[in-house]
Amino acid sequence: MDFDAVIVGAGHNGLVAANLLADAGWRVLVLEATDEPGGSVRSAEVTAPGFVTDLYSSSYPLAAASPVFADLQLERHGLRWRHAEDVLAHVLPDGRGVVLARDIARTMASVAQFDVGDADAWRAMHDEWLKVRTPLVEALLRPFPPVAAAGKLLRAAGSADALRLARMLTLSSRVLVEERFAGEGAKLLVNGNAMHADAGIDSAGSGVFGWLLAMVGQDLGYPTPEGGAGQLTAALLRRLESVGGQVECGRRVTEVLIARGTAVGVRDHEGDAVRATKAVLADVPAPHLYRDLVAAQHLPSRLLKDLQKFHWDPATIKVNWALSGPIPWTAEEAAHAGVVHLGGDMDMMSGTSMDLAMGRTPRNPFLLLGQTTTADPTRSPAGTESVWAYTHVPQGQRWTKDRVTRFADKIQQVVEKHAPGFADRIIARHVQGPDDFTGTVSGGSAIIGQQLVFRPTPGLGRADTPVDRLFLAGSSAHPGGGVHGGPGGNAARAALARATWGGAYKSVIGAANRLVF
Repeated sequence: MDFDAVIVGAGHNGLVAANLLADAGWRVLVLEATDEPGGSVRSAEVTAPGFVTDLYSSSYPLAAASPVFADLQLERHGLRWRHAEDVLAHVLPDGRGVVLARDIARTMASVAQFDVGDADAWRAMHDEWLKVRTPLVEALLRPFPPVAAAGKLLRAAGSADALRLARMLTLSSRVLVEERFAGEGAKLLVNGNAMHADAGIDSAGSGVFGWLLAMVGQDLGYPTPEGGAGQLTAALLRRLESVGGQVECGRRVTEVLIARGTAVGVRDHEGDAVRATKAVLADVPAPHLYRDLVAAQHLPSRLLKDLQKFHWDPATIKVNWALSGPIPWTAEEAAHAGVVHLGGDMDMMSGTSMDLAMGRTPRNPFLLLGQTTTADPTRSPAGTESVWAYTHVPQGQRWTKDRVTRFADKIQQVVEKHAPGFADRIIARHVQGPDDFTGTVSGGSAIIGQQLVFRPTPGLGRADTPVDRLFLAGSSAHPGGGVHGGPGGNAARAALARATWGGAYKSVIGAANRLVF
């Protein structure tokens, strides 16, 4: 059977794209290599019966802010968001803590404990965010260049403040917070959020990650799907089914079929071909698409050369626990937070980033910890807690099972340091090492040289590829990693535009691609 569009990969971006194309009346087939859909948005009972663990991503501030997800209205398809009492807490090495809460007065009071003037500085930063949030998020997540959104952003900010905003987007996270705050608490709330990306708090452009996540968290929280991350995927699947889309798992695509420079379908691991009459969309990392699925003769030599400089984001080690009770934190600020940052003042975070940049396993790993039952009581039996913690390690290292276990022990010791008696509450533990994460979670590094028009390689910063009717829909494409649906939404829009504009669109994009690649 022929389809209007074939989508390679059933991660959340692939499913977002499938929904948008099916909404337009297209016949859509999604082919997923693994036995279940969802990619990095999945959950399972891997520690103990009755304890739900988010296997990869878990909290979704960018999904809450995303216009792509807002348009899909997944709440109509069973998705329900849950929030912890506090968004996140950052625990300092000396045991003090600072809290980010959706109640701005609570956040202000927390940062004021470190410097009284930071309360007003935090409110001022949030007021600036409120002025620009809608056009800014639209500009960040929609196709590049965001002409319409940029105009709205300029009007919202005013010309003078727009220049100040542009300057801020170039700053390192450390410089940003040093300019804004006097106390350590507010600085760590922003810098800790910057560490969610891999750029490092001292790298140019890293400030935007910390600022964006901190302000979205202040504004909308860090919501998590009731019942586990997999429920977000389940809602996407239910919605897709309701509009006639199809998903087939366990069907690995080995080749994109190309005729006269145009993608016309795919071939699976059993040699069967599926024809796509309008588009092929690939929710896969860019190197996999351009090195494995598309034959080299169909690609410009400059693109293949640029791929040799592609930077992956770091590898991940993650530990999941089933606990008999809540974590016995020494810092009371951490008790009611859905997410906790552990193991870092600013110098320690810089050290972690430096170790990663030099290919060394961090000596003092910065941990992100999720108290998922605190955020969503359905995750484990009453009175218990389902918890995860992860940290990054360099790509390319060899991680044996014993080495991963030893590093997991180190992660556990960091938690125990801030919560004496933590180990006594462990019912079961499950460890995920680098080999358990297919590729990388973010589809490539978030360094400034691999964003916007440079993502995944220097080019148009769009979903279009040098092959007509083939679109990159995964997080290797602009706007990059995170669960916000931007790459999938942009790829679907590009495919619809190609089908609507026909030959004129093909001519313009083809000429542009020849110039760029």
